[in-house]
Amino acid sequence: MANEARPCPCDIGHRIEYGGLGHEVQVEHIKAYLTKSPVDAGKAVIVIQDIFGWQLPNTRYMADMIAGNGYTTIVPDFFVGQEPWHPSGDWSTFPEWLKTRDARRIDKEVDAVLKYLKQRCHAKKIGVVGFCWGGVAVHHVMMKYPEFRAGVSIYGIIKDSEDVYNLKNPTLFIFAENDAVIPLEQVSLLTQKLKENCKVEYQIKTFSGQTHGFVHRKREDCSPEDKPYIDEARRSLLEWLHKYV
Repeated sequence: MANEARPCPCDIGHRIEYGGLGHEVQVEHIKAYLTKSPVDAGKAVIVIQDIFGWQLPNTRYMADMIAGNGYTTIVPDFFVGQEPWHPSGDWSTFPEWLKTRDARRIDKEVDAVLKYLKQRCHAKKIGVVGFCWGGVAVHHVMMKYPEFRAGVSIYGIIKDSEDVYNLKNPTLFIFAENDAVIPLEQVSLLTQKLKENCKVEYQIKTFSGQTHGFVHRKREDCSPEDKPYIDEARRSLLEWLHKYV
């Protein structure tokens, strides 16, 4: 997700080759990738895409990882058929592209997916995880939808305003220390404001030496020094879901 005040590139990193364990379904007006948990515990997680779209293998890999830990997962197409950002796209056109893909205007899609999970998947406890663009979306829905028992926002941040700290339920924020998209000053401001205003549990974790996209768009075997941070971030994500969903 580009910082709205200062658009800059969001590198796709390592696009993995991955077929997926789930299958595609139609949820009212949108398509989605659904993976059933091996254990039906009545728990589900909505996984929200980054700017590269709902079909990015990396995001489906993360959804399947979450599913393997006891949650039915669904990756809806929150761009509703519009083209995702292409890795070779002209970044000067990115702000215009983003105007028709507002991460805070997804309520119609969220409502449809919640209904699907409750009626078709018999989900009684629901969480939400999002990456980059999806991290901003998670922050939005955690302020609006009390039925989300927990949220994990991964390198997504909302510009400062008075209403972005009123979280309804526990939310974990994961950031990278060397993120060219999200300056550490923004993370510090978020930390300060949540401490002053937030009434529910939250946690902010910043991973040293890491860059934007490290949790889902950096291969675990790319460098030995990065692997412990990737593993810890993914473990933190799952622990947060296990604790609150």
